[in-house]
Amino acid sequence: MSVKPFDQLLDQLDLAEHVKHFSQFLSREKPLYIEGDQERHFRYIQALDRLEFKAAPKVVPFSAIKGHLKKRGVLNFEQIFELIKVIRYFRTLKNREFEGIIGQWMMKIEIPEKFGEVEKYFDEEGRFNESLDESLQILGSRIKALKDEIAASMRRLLFTSKLSSYLVDTQVHYVNDEECLLVRGGFNHVLKGAVIGRTGGGFFYVAPDSLLKSKEKIRSINQEREAKFYAYAKQFSEALMELQPFIGFIDKEFDRFDHYQARVHFARSGSYAIMHAQKDDVIRLNGFEHPALHNPKPVDVDFSRSVLMITGVNAGGKTMLLKSILSAALMAKYLLPMKINKHQSHIGSFRRIEAVIDDPQNVSNDISTFAGRMLQFSQLFQHRSALIGVDEIELGTDSDEAAALFKVILDDLISRGQKIVVTTHHKRLASLMADRDDVELMAAVYDEEHRLPTYEFLQGIIGKSYAFETALRYGISQGIVDRAVSVYGTQHEKLNLLIERGSQLERDLKRKNALLDDKLESVLQKELELKEAKEQVVSDLQATQNSLEHRYAIAIAEAKKAAKAGDVAEIHRKMNEANKKLPKQPPEQKQPLAYKVGQNIKYRKQRGTIVSLKAKEAMIEVEGMRLRVKHSDLKPSGNPPKLKPKVQISNSVEKRSGLKLDLHGLRAEEAEEKMDKFLSDALMQGWDEVLIYHGIGTGKLSFAVKRFLTAHPSVRGFDDAPQNMGGFGAKVVYL
Repeated sequence: MSVKPFDQLLDQLDLAEHVKHFSQFLSREKPLYIEGDQERHFRYIQALDRLEFKAAPKVVPFSAIKGHLKKRGVLNFEQIFELIKVIRYFRTLKNREFEGIIGQWMMKIEIPEKFGEVEKYFDEEGRFNESLDESLQILGSRIKALKDEIAASMRRLLFTSKLSSYLVDTQVHYVNDEECLLVRGGFNHVLKGAVIGRTGGGFFYVAPDSLLKSKEKIRSINQEREAKFYAYAKQFSEALMELQPFIGFIDKEFDRFDHYQARVHFARSGSYAIMHAQKDDVIRLNGFEHPALHNPKPVDVDFSRSVLMITGVNAGGKTMLLKSILSAALMAKYLLPMKINKHQSHIGSFRRIEAVIDDPQNVSNDISTFAGRMLQFSQLFQHRSALIGVDEIELGTDSDEAAALFKVILDDLISRGQKIVVTTHHKRLASLMADRDDVELMAAVYDEEHRLPTYEFLQGIIGKSYAFETALRYGISQGIVDRAVSVYGTQHEKLNLLIERGSQLERDLKRKNALLDDKLESVLQKELELKEAKEQVVSDLQATQNSLEHRYAIAIAEAKKAAKAGDVAEIHRKMNEANKKLPKQPPEQKQPLAYKVGQNIKYRKQRGTIVSLKAKEAMIEVEGMRLRVKHSDLKPSGNPPKLKPKVQISNSVEKRSGLKLDLHGLRAEEAEEKMDKFLSDALMQGWDEVLIYHGIGTGKLSFAVKRFLTAHPSVRGFDDAPQNMGGFGAKVVYL
């Protein structure tokens, strides 16, 4: 069989419309096959699919451009701009600074600086930038002035009283880019001009002679402009001649990128997947949908063996299954997007794909259907590593004889390494081939209850053709079908019943297997979820333990630092920092105790009596001293405070200094509570001079500190601290 044109194969597989739609995404027309390593091309397509980018601009092939430059010809502006469009597109891609292999590819494309001297003369639409040439600007201004003059002259003519009766309308018309007036016959008495057109109503389009001089000047200026444009085109062409190697290189790179980007954008437009052919001959399709069908049933088929023989009901989708297998292989070979579950599918690689589908009968060559089939098969023996699809293999001859003949033909083709998909209505050939381990049987499923094909398939069985049922479905009377059944005979019908019973058992087994698979999948999923949950709990527990150990280590280290510090204030500060780093324990939910005046209480290690009460604070008397404390710092005490005898003693407590309080970041109310407790503790420990840090900031905290110290009964006075101890941001308090 002679090599079939690619377009003919597309028509046979009903892929022509799909390929036509894809071709619209290409920047310029080219063969669909990408020359080179398909694995490499597929990697670049995958990498590009992960990026966001604009489609390539539509451009013409560079063959004519390269031919002109090679012969030292002059390119026109349109041809030059085609080069510029490609260069600008690649420059845009380079500026995106993509990562991975696409970014590496773009970085290898170095655009010569000399090209910029040509590119700057063209705007984004390809118009020549006349602002870069003063003489062209002057010529353009002169043309504009002349056109304004012509427009003014036409307006004056439109409102001329002598001409008004001959005017059909008061508009300026353009015929072949010539300004003209639409007038009635007899206009030549009042208007001199050339008739450049007529209407069906007998009116005339007339170009007034009064405008001829201005138009002639415009033509002359345009000729001068064209001469300058040609000079620029010649200058640009000479510059581009030196860049011919780069132009040849960028042409190939753009073609390659165009192949990739078209496939990516086409796949996105239809939610298609892109698969590449693997280095074997296995075909497993999952969820494949032929693009020629509307709302198709997805195809699931395992074609791992040498021959797939499809039998079963008429009009049950056997031919479309054959076309689907060949179409998927063809689209994977050409890296064309398709509807398929790519994660569950596998498509091998084939040098040739042959479709023996159409009736080969040819009246002009006096060739019969069977003879044509024999001619087609005789050519198949010339090929190796081919994927072949044969529809209705016994077409045109006796089925029993054909079964024997095609059994031997298929055996020979298998020995030559061919992979073959066959459809047949006859069970004789299928039964002859069924004993081979490299032959896979598949049957189209028929719905007995509704007497309709399901367009589904079962592997491993031979299907009944359901010829009588199909005849009834398409209008043949019941009486004719009954007589045909009688002629067909009881033995043949029993054979069909056995075949159908085997098919039914296969379907039941498949359904039960599917249920078991679902249950097993559910159990495995639950087991996996439990395992993941356990691992997560263990991980969280370990992370929490590590965090606590780390935080305790920090707290202990801070406490050790505090112990080594000799200064009492430094000890307090370090201990406070250590306490902050310790894990916060949730506060115990305690019922607040009710206190009353005169009640005996315990404050720290000392016993006292409540003198007065407020909502959250109490004034207590401890060893002759009165202190204001929070309720939370008190505990009930059953024992009365020990009364010390009143004796006259002199205070011999050594005066000390250096105790400090830091109020940075506190609100005024918080600062007052801190200072009250701080001064009470200082008085009890015998301090007569302390230091309070409040900072400068907005001045609110400083004002609150001054107000509190002024009102406190135990404060003798206070001053701003020396500069080395805080200056205006601290107060030295005298007790």
